[in-house]
Amino acid sequence: MLESEVTDRGQTTLPEEVLEAMSLGEGGRIRYIITDGAIRMVAVKPVARLFGALQYDGPPMTEEEMERAVSEGAAGTSTD
Repeated sequence: MLESEVTDRGQTTLPEEVLEAMSLGEGGRIRYIITDGAIRMVAVKPVARLFGALQYDGPPMTEEEMERAVSEGAAGTSTD
């Protein structure tokens, strides 16, 4: 079990094992989720890490076409 001390300013140093498990380095960000008295820490990942996560093999789409496709998908409708 890992633990760290809280300073009088409410700061703490995360143990190296925690930083490694969360893939965090200097400048990394952490989100705190509080539920039922328990706190969960989640590493905040930059949006840039999502690049290439989705595949699309069709022709390039305009911004309007993308917005329409997202709206139709959210509404469960399609014009196809």
